[in-house]
Amino acid sequence: MQMTGAKILLECLLEQGVDTVFGYPGGTILNVYDEIYNYGDKIKHYLTAHEQGAAHAADGYARSTGKVGVCFATSGPGCTNLTTGIATAYMDSSPVVFITCNVNENLLGKDAFQEVDITGITMPITKCNYMVRDVKKLADIVREAFAIARSGRPGPVLIDIVKNVTAEKTDFVSLPREEHASHGRLGALIRRASHDLKAPEPDLGDVEKLVEMIKNSKKPLLVCGGGVVRSRAHKEFLELAERIDSPVAITVMGGGGFRGRSPLTTGIIGMHGSQASNMACDACDLLIAVGCRFSDRVALEPQSFAKQAQIVQIDIDRAEINKNVEVDHHIIGDAKRVLQLINERVEPQTHEAWKDYVFSFKTETEYDTCSHENTLTPKQISDTVASICPEDTVVATDVGQHQMWVIQHFHYDYPGQLLTSGGFGTMGFGLGAAIGAKVGNPDKTVIHITGDGCFRMNCHELCTEQFYNLPVITIVYNNGTLGMVRQWQTLTYNGHYSQTTLDRGPDFVKLAEAYGLGGKRVHTVPELEAALKEALSCGHGYVIDCAVEIDEMVRPMVPVGGKITQFLVD
Repeated sequence: MQMTGAKILLECLLEQGVDTVFGYPGGTILNVYDEIYNYGDKIKHYLTAHEQGAAHAADGYARSTGKVGVCFATSGPGCTNLTTGIATAYMDSSPVVFITCNVNENLLGKDAFQEVDITGITMPITKCNYMVRDVKKLADIVREAFAIARSGRPGPVLIDIVKNVTAEKTDFVSLPREEHASHGRLGALIRRASHDLKAPEPDLGDVEKLVEMIKNSKKPLLVCGGGVVRSRAHKEFLELAERIDSPVAITVMGGGGFRGRSPLTTGIIGMHGSQASNMACDACDLLIAVGCRFSDRVALEPQSFAKQAQIVQIDIDRAEINKNVEVDHHIIGDAKRVLQLINERVEPQTHEAWKDYVFSFKTETEYDTCSHENTLTPKQISDTVASICPEDTVVATDVGQHQMWVIQHFHYDYPGQLLTSGGFGTMGFGLGAAIGAKVGNPDKTVIHITGDGCFRMNCHELCTEQFYNLPVITIVYNNGTLGMVRQWQTLTYNGHYSQTTLDRGPDFVKLAEAYGLGGKRVHTVPELEAALKEALSCGHGYVIDCAVEIDEMVRPMVPVGGKITQFLVD
């Protein structure tokens, strides 16, 4: 059947099971938007306030559901506005297909209105990207892009389509997704394109070696990284931890990969890691990191990291092995499959003396439970939210002090429950991600945790939340400053608070009301409890503005480049 490129694109999305798209229209992508007008009963499009919000929403949707997210944007500033969202997805291995349209092919390279080389710009921050100039190739490129986005280590892929291709016609035959990899030329394309991206079957010799190392260990430590979350390997990871009776430290991206309420949990590890996690890392004799790349926020000083231990790295991406920390052994493969093979072979163990040592240190920072007059402590906010909201609440954060507080003091029990920008550290990520999560999980409570600095960067997406009746609850840790930067200025810059004090508007409650949402400013625990209960029952979006002292700090903290046990503040 003859179809336009725009219609072929949408039919290919249906082949992939896509029923949700986030985006923002513009001139070069109008043919696609004209066609999507006819697909309203099959594909729901969510119009955001800004392309970056659409990118984060597609990312949050992908992380929380395990599906591939989809985002549309036009050429020029439309697609360049996506780049922060693309980089965020890339750094955290989130599968999103970004679809943009460019100027007509005859205008390429002529500095036409809103022309930009978006494939060149995004090459370093995508797994793969394409410029489509031939309508006959469009369908197979879309199919290939989705296969690459979800295969191996997931990540973003960009497809840029010149405008004339969306109007031109060619024959199109629908092909079920399950037939793509075995279908002639398309199958060859997918196999060739994803050959190095697919997870290899783990080497059994490598698995057996690790089993022997576990058998000989007296002080093992497991580290749960983001790869456990991406692989949905939480059950297998829990089985291994319980089978070998090992304490478990969790990275920022590993939140939800291991039950936060487990008695084996030591808390997060690294720069703002708990005393228990960091001391265990320093004293263990075997450290097994699953899906963890040993970033500079975990292995702050690689030379001294776990110096008494044999270090084992399990990762789907061979490029991560020995990139940041030299390891003694590694296994390449999908976390879920590797853990299955280990669990089939490892014998149950007990390590009571080792656990007694590890858990003699704090797994959480114990803040003073008495707030200052008219302000709340971070732990009071976290504890109140945790006590009132359902245990399966999805939490999306922005980046900064509030991010660390909510990761330290909340407990995440399943993959996709915590949505945070761990690799790129994107201020402004949270609200878009929360919107995407609520779209993908309409029956779950979704909370957006932010700071007053971050919220200024994404608060315009409240209009998206209101228009689509998405009852996301935003909780602002409002300390009147760029808190994490101020903390650094306090500890290492002699208190030179240059451009970090936010003594200015807006009034976040009035802002929420301007968007047709609810809002409350709270100073005490009873006020916060009342506001939360109202937010949970009102059926629409809500902003709770929490007063926090300007000099509250994230504790513990290890300085950049410092030994993991050298706490600057504890």
